[in-house]
Amino acid sequence: MKNSKANISEKFSMFSEHWTPKIVGELNGQLVKLAKLKGDFVWHSHENEDEMFLVWKGTLIIEFRDRTETIREGEMIIVPKGVEHNPRTENDEEVWVMLFEPAATLHTGEVAHERTNNDQQWI
Repeated sequence: MKNSKANISEKFSMFSEHWTPKIVGELNGQLVKLAKLKGDFVWHSHENEDEMFLVWKGTLIIEFRDRTETIREGEMIIVPKGVEHNPRTENDEEVWVMLFEPAATLHTGEVAHERTNNDQQWI
């Protein structure tokens, strides 16, 4: 898998769950993940890892304690390590994102939540 080409649209068509990232690649200790998001997630931070969100489809809203950012298709945002954030979508929209983060990154950091999934699968 690490050495092969991947069609991102095809990979997105392989799953329908929300807030359950799927691993599609690995490089230099970083995982490349795809996720479909819908509704609210959970406030959390990653103490030791930066996290990058690239919006593939839709509009992602990321709340920070001091501001809210809107990330549209083709845009990206990097959330620095230690910064509390809450990704969400609006108006029942399903948003597709590509995530880049260190392999050791816990899904919801130190926060335990019903949506926490630290057993993410390769597709």
